[in-house]
Amino acid sequence: MALTNEHIQKRISEKFGEFVSDFAEPYGMLSFTVSKAYNLKVLQFLYDEADLNFRFLTDLCGVNYPDLVDSELAVVYHLHNLQENMRIRFTVYTSIAFPDVFTASKLFSSANWMERETYDFYGVNFLGHPNLKRILNVDEMDYFPLRKEYPLEDQTRIDKDDEMFGRG
Repeated sequence: MALTNEHIQKRISEKFGEFVSDFAEPYGMLSFTVSKAYNLKVLQFLYDEADLNFRFLTDLCGVNYPDLVDSELAVVYHLHNLQENMRIRFTVYTSIAFPDVFTASKLFSSANWMERETYDFYGVNFLGHPNLKRILNVDEMDYFPLRKEYPLEDQTRIDKDDEMFGRG
């Protein structure tokens, strides 16, 4: 039997019920949201189940949505079933006040550096990570540069001519 998005959604919904939501298929890829307390359980289920067999973590990244109150930070997982050539994506949301998400590095070795990068740029604290520290920014930084907490430009600058940038 060929693996389908409908089958994957059915299996995940049966197992986790209300803890998974927002199923969609943009560009044919199954995408959904998982409660942050269940991210590891969903990952383990997708990995262990023989009919699902999502054993390759393609990508893990962070996103900042400053307008989503208490869900400002997202961790996005991309998984791949290499035998069926199926890809899925799921997202876990957390707040900037409590940016704790369980680490996937014990299940997927590749998650180690991707989680460190997500911590470095967004401040997501991966609980249980073996070596969660900055890898691209200096240790002395007391902020996370990819959070949308600052304006893109300094509006008070007088050394820029807006006409040169097509804004005049």
